[in-house]
Amino acid sequence: MSLPDLELLSSWQFDLPSELIASRPAAARDASRLLVVDRRNRSITHSQIRNLPTWLHEHDLLVFNNTKVLPARLFGFRTSTGGRWEGLYVEETSSGHWHILSDTRGRLLAGETITVVPAYENRLPTDGRIPNSCDIPRSLVLTLLEKRDDGGWIAAPSDSRTPLELLEEFGSLPLPPYMGRKLADQDDKDRYQTQFASEPGAVAAPTAGLHFTHELLAECHNKGVKRSELTLHVGIGTFRPVVAERLSEHQMHEEWCRLPPETCHDVRQTKAANGRVVAVGTTSVRTLESAASQSVSLQPWQGRTNLFIQPGYQFQAVDCLLTNFHLPGSTLLVLVAALAGYELIMEAYQQAIKERYRFYSYGDAMLIL
Repeated sequence: MSLPDLELLSSWQFDLPSELIASRPAAARDASRLLVVDRRNRSITHSQIRNLPTWLHEHDLLVFNNTKVLPARLFGFRTSTGGRWEGLYVEETSSGHWHILSDTRGRLLAGETITVVPAYENRLPTDGRIPNSCDIPRSLVLTLLEKRDDGGWIAAPSDSRTPLELLEEFGSLPLPPYMGRKLADQDDKDRYQTQFASEPGAVAAPTAGLHFTHELLAECHNKGVKRSELTLHVGIGTFRPVVAERLSEHQMHEEWCRLPPETCHDVRQTKAANGRVVAVGTTSVRTLESAASQSVSLQPWQGRTNLFIQPGYQFQAVDCLLTNFHLPGSTLLVLVAALAGYELIMEAYQQAIKERYRFYSYGDAMLIL
């Protein structure tokens, strides 16, 4: 039987029962299941994330993404009409303006303003009238300057404080739509960040890292497994499915990342000791491989990457991958197949569905060896 044409988007689709999409985290971070895919013997084994140390070797290196999710989801109204508005802070531009995504009824115009209210003190009236200052004791005004090609806007905030300070006051963690709730609750605040998140800048979590507890990290350390960190600020485009009919026509999103000198050293040292570089999450893969593509030997690097890893790609830095289960037709599914092989990955996904694994951000994990 011949392989399907991997250039076609249709080759990357599969049927996923909606009840397997995890809208809530497991009872504990390390309570998730683990599907282990061994490329050498083409085996698929069912395990638990708590057993991860047994699958790792002395001198292996776990590479984590230490990005921290911003409370980037915003709520408010069009100042002139009172029409409800929702938005997502994406990043700060070099000029100090905000790149935002926006959702409201009607057509927004350059020059108009949005009044943002604290997400957890939402006092917007429901009768359609324009709110007054009594309704909104604290607010942030965004002036829309320019519409972008991606449908978002460049906006100027009325407050000179840093984006992080303003988002902490006005925003909420931006949960994926399939979780079915607009506002992150206390459970999300605890669990939709990794326990080593230290670099604010992401609008979505690097979900493979959500499984790790301090105890699990200690067990890996006791096994002789080293740990290192890098940063990739996960953008909203990471989770968007491919819409072009051919992968070569897909416009890959850009994300900012950094491979620090100490992690670069750890990777080189691991390779020299015949250990394996185990990327925790596809974001760690993209950062490591983006840095590796800049020079003959791996060097510290930072910048924006739009690397699209597809079958046929020759991995230069990454040996193994711990990742969650991804959307059909997504660039992330294509990436994991580039590492493990198309047939083996699609078989693993079918087994995961059959065995009722949980999918997406709060779901179970896969280890590709």
